Amino acid sequence: MEDKKIVTETDMMRAESVSGGTSSPCDENISGKSANGSQLIVGVNEKISCGKAAFLGMQHVLSMDLYIMPLILGAAIGLVGGELSFFLQMSFFACGIATILQAGFFMKYPIIQGPSYVPLGALCTIGATMGVSAMIGSLIPGAIMIILLGIFKGFSKFVKKAIPPFIGGIIILIVGISLTPTAAKGIASSDGNLSANVASGLTAAGVLIVCMILQYKLKHNRILHMVSVILALVAGTVVAAALGAADFSSVHDAAWFKLPEFFHFGLPKFEIKSCILMMFIYLIVLLDTTGTWVTISAITGEDLSDKRIDRATIGEGVGCLVGSLFGGTPMTGYSSNAGVLAITKVGSRMAIIAGGMILMVLGVCPKLMTVISCIPTPVVNGVFAVVCILLISNGIKIIQSEPLDERSSLIVGISVVAAVATIVIPSDVMNAMPQFLNYFMSSGTAVGATIAVVLQLCLPRKKKTMKVALEG
Repeated sequence: MEDKKIVTETDMMRAESVSGGTSSPCDENISGKSANGSQLIVGVNEKISCGKAAFLGMQHVLSMDLYIMPLILGAAIGLVGGELSFFLQMSFFACGIATILQAGFFMKYPIIQGPSYVPLGALCTIGATMGVSAMIGSLIPGAIMIILLGIFKGFSKFVKKAIPPFIGGIIILIVGISLTPTAAKGIASSDGNLSANVASGLTAAGVLIVCMILQYKLKHNRILHMVSVILALVAGTVVAAALGAADFSSVHDAAWFKLPEFFHFGLPKFEIKSCILMMFIYLIVLLDTTGTWVTISAITGEDLSDKRIDRATIGEGVGCLVGSLFGGTPMTGYSSNAGVLAITKVGSRMAIIAGGMILMVLGVCPKLMTVISCIPTPVVNGVFAVVCILLISNGIKIIQSEPLDERSSLIVGISVVAAVATIVIPSDVMNAMPQFLNYFMSSGTAVGATIAVVLQLCLPRKKKTMKVALEG
């Protein structure tokens, strides 16, 4: 005889946990594996040949717009000529060190570190009004704060409660949506020849899409996976050169070698207001980079456990500290490289570590770095646009893992609309806001992700009742 009993969903979860029916929340955390498993043909900890690692690492480096943020910042704080070039070099060198530390020793994810755009407005203001030394000094306390958050496990406790797989999927979706306008504007840039910009950018995007279609048709051909991004960049650059929009003449005059220097731009000055401001902005950067961690987890199937988050937080802080010591910029995990992983299907950390080494070499070799920086921006953004497509689709996949009831629909709708609204707010309105709010609103990812997390914490779950048949 069967006896029917009404129990809450929470009771069922507890019963299953005791009986071994489900994993604990700590095990599930925000692992992409639990959502849709690995999407790779070469796993994160699999070894590949040095040649393949170097080739794939270069592919990751080429698909990044690493030089744009430091160029903007350097010009804004008054650096010109050789000083601006050296500032760019040090940014690359610091990114290489941060990447090797994060991928090889701390987080152990295939993730490349690059300069974060989130603090750009604040750093421009501090550097232009207080000087480069004050700007560098403002970066150091915040980096130490991030390291301490990882050591004392503060951020992982927050992530465990506030960012389950569903919220992680929303963050990935928002990252893709937030980056799309940047890619589109970069392709249709009015700088130079508009027709050549659009043609070269669309060529790069089109070649990459064709490669992805062929990958699907050929059942994940490994060689095509590995060379697709390079093919897209080469094709786009050839078109740009044919239309007179690619200029590599500066490569001839660039020096072959220049050593890095600590505090080349002067010893740091610690201004209390700027330090407090940057500590707040570092928290936004950390939330921003969490979206990349979630994306990598979803693509690779590697568990994003509390221990890994703690190590990643320490690695993030150490990378930011390295950036500040070389006079560079705060670091973050680059979402574009997560998209490259999804395209190539090769997640080996060896490729990412090789990419970090390449960044360090570029940081001491101005000539090689000049070659990279001469790849037309519309071409890079053509690849970037396809990366955004993959980020959006991966986010939607993970969101679908949870039934879209009234609560989850509200969280998705409000956070995505907030992120999009932030992107389209006119600059005049942004400039009229208080400084703290202006810096926060400068990142659609930070705004959308913050709202998603706040709603996750504040909106109560309705206890569903269900009839469960228990054998008597």
